[in-house]
Amino acid sequence: MKIILASDHAAFHEKQELVKYLQAQHEVIDVGTNNSDSTHYPEWAKKLVEYVKSENAVGILLCGSGIGVSMVANRFAGIRAALCRDEDDAKMGRLHNDANVLCLSGRKTSIELIKKITETFLTTSFEGGRHQERINQFNLLGE
Repeated sequence: MKIILASDHAAFHEKQELVKYLQAQHEVIDVGTNNSDSTHYPEWAKKLVEYVKSENAVGILLCGSGIGVSMVANRFAGIRAALCRDEDDAKMGRLHNDANVLCLSGRKTSIELIKKITETFLTTSFEGGRHQERINQFNLLGE
């Protein structure tokens, strides 16, 4: 599976750990940031979204709270970013909402929980059915 990752400075170290963890089983593209110097999360969320769309890949965004990157990512057509605080959020984000971008908090979530949430997100498939109609409605909102 191809996975695109990005973070701002507040979650740089967690992103680096997650990249190392995922590289053993997946094709991972880290689009930045590349250090812990202060930076702006919108630029990294936008860059990730562009890659997710062009590569038809899954994205993982991290910032201090996860809120900022999820708000930015969800501004783009075709992106369904889910801010996940636990494994159940990740499961439901994929199962019912066909989320294609996972958003995580670097400051509020341990690296071990980040890994568990990520595994759940990556191994859960969209259920479709009645949920597809909702996704179709969601996709019309930006038009």
